[in-house]
Amino acid sequence: MTIVSMATKVSAEQQRNVLEVQFATLLERSSLNPYVAYKSRIKDLERFQRVLKTNYPFLVSALSEDYGHRSRTDSLITDILPCFQMLRYTKRKLKRWMNPSKRSEGLLLMPARVQVHYQPLGVVGIVVPWNFPVTLSLIPLITAIAAGNCVMVKLSESTPHTNQSLKTLLQDVFPADQVCVVDGDITIASAFCELPFDHLFFTGSTEVGKKVMKSASTNLTPVTLELGGKSPVIVAPDIDPELAAERLLFGKNLNTGQICVAPDHAFVPEDKLKAFIGALRSQWQSIYPKGIQSDDRTSIINNHQYERLVSLLDDANKSGVTVISLGEPATDIVTRKMALHLVINPTLDSTLMKEEIFGPILPIITYKDVHDVLHILQGHPRPLALYLMTFDNYFQQHVIHHTHSGSIAINDSLVQVAVDDAPFGGIGASGMGSYHGIEGFHTFSHAKTVFIRGKLNPRKLFNPPYGKWWQSLILELFLR
Repeated sequence: MTIVSMATKVSAEQQRNVLEVQFATLLERSSLNPYVAYKSRIKDLERFQRVLKTNYPFLVSALSEDYGHRSRTDSLITDILPCFQMLRYTKRKLKRWMNPSKRSEGLLLMPARVQVHYQPLGVVGIVVPWNFPVTLSLIPLITAIAAGNCVMVKLSESTPHTNQSLKTLLQDVFPADQVCVVDGDITIASAFCELPFDHLFFTGSTEVGKKVMKSASTNLTPVTLELGGKSPVIVAPDIDPELAAERLLFGKNLNTGQICVAPDHAFVPEDKLKAFIGALRSQWQSIYPKGIQSDDRTSIINNHQYERLVSLLDDANKSGVTVISLGEPATDIVTRKMALHLVINPTLDSTLMKEEIFGPILPIITYKDVHDVLHILQGHPRPLALYLMTFDNYFQQHVIHHTHSGSIAINDSLVQVAVDDAPFGGIGASGMGSYHGIEGFHTFSHAKTVFIRGKLNPRKLFNPPYGKWWQSLILELFLR
């Protein structure tokens, strides 16, 4: 594995030149070996798993150092365990995925054989955000390697300690011409996205995703965009507020809500608001008996993000809406820790309800008729996830069929992302394309149709000159 790390004093032109040289190295390898054998891919994955098992404690420590403090269990659940799960799952499924799939040639083209072969794309680029720098670099990398590609990974400048640990890990697994790790600031990121990748995989905000897509368009590079959005929670009238609060809090507390699919805001029946707030308060305080100083409470990643969240709370207070902190003290500027804050009935045009929160703030909007909530959602950008709390089977199906979102979890939160055998991705403003499952393998593969004709060739009946009686008869039979 090669590491490209450049200081901001290096000119943009020099940065671009270094990236282009490394890209050319990976491109040469993929060109010389355009179809990597199954045994080689499995060997890579097995070596990857062994090295990860040795190095993951260092990754956990590095993550905490980058955050200021990150709960060890948060890191294990969100950044480490998913990688082991994906490695095991991918090794188990890979042989079947690589097999050509048989397709029908249709009556008109008989006799013939049609297959779809899944070929490595070549060189894949992966752009990684700061919130889950291990999972969101290694899981796409695992799948891209399983599909037989060479890979360049651009890590976030906000996680320098984790980046160093990842470099050490990957250097022990892959040679320099197979995987390259890049770190650096926005200048590096821009130059990275302009490289002529065979596929570019980006996880991050919707606004940055637009820029990535624009950069990729110069080379007609296909992209997968895993973005964010405001993932709503619908608390239906039939659900027990205690149960709804418990299921929602798991998703909102993990990594202090710094998750692209974290519950962003909740719609709650007007007559159950008091009970729901009470349930959130009692359960949050039970989870964190020491409040924000609990070792299980993860810090906000950096000062910029902390100040952004405090500013959102300040704006809410100034607008006159009710803001409730579930812990005292509510914030700590030194440790960048925050309690979960509830904001009751902010206006739908407020900043809090327009921008993805990405932190421990939960707006709660009350309703009288749950179908009014669906009308509101239909008028807003499509989210990465939608959470529905109800045991009403009819309403479950109604929401599934009448809303758009990347995924839905019913009576839980976040866990849909952990399903290895199902695609994960957004729709509209929350992203395009998907990975996980066989869909991930297909994302990083080219589906090549192969048509095989034997010695018998009825197709010659359609050679010119046209107008023969059998040509007219065959066309008449099929043009129906």
